[in-house]
Amino acid sequence: MNLLLDTHTLLWATQKPERLSLAARRAVTDSANTIFVSAASAWEMSTKVRLGKLPEAETLEREFLEITQRTGFQLLSIEPETALRAGRLVGTHGDPFDRMIAAQALQLDIPVVSADPKLDSFGIRRIW
Repeated sequence: MNLLLDTHTLLWATQKPERLSLAARRAVTDSANTIFVSAASAWEMSTKVRLGKLPEAETLEREFLEITQRTGFQLLSIEPETALRAGRLVGTHGDPFDRMIAAQALQLDIPVVSADPKLDSFGIRRIW
């Protein structure tokens, strides 16, 4: 199965796996699954680290490419069609990073591994 990690799930999976739910941990560690990480997560982490809002992500942000490669996660670029879809998503949830991750999940028809129930308003499938 193909899965897309939310940013906090990426952080927890690589640094604090005990924070993942049992279902999320199983999904992320199942070698039969292909795990995608959005470029939006790189953007979100670098922005929040720079602003001092996510100091626990400093190592992951600094070594993002190496860590995602080492874990076998696949990087997912942001395509113009998906960016348009993210902007057109109906709902009050305004976080641009969440909107992009939701749009990518919808575009690829894959679930998002996330603890955030706000994503459900976009009609995505969510594993937690």
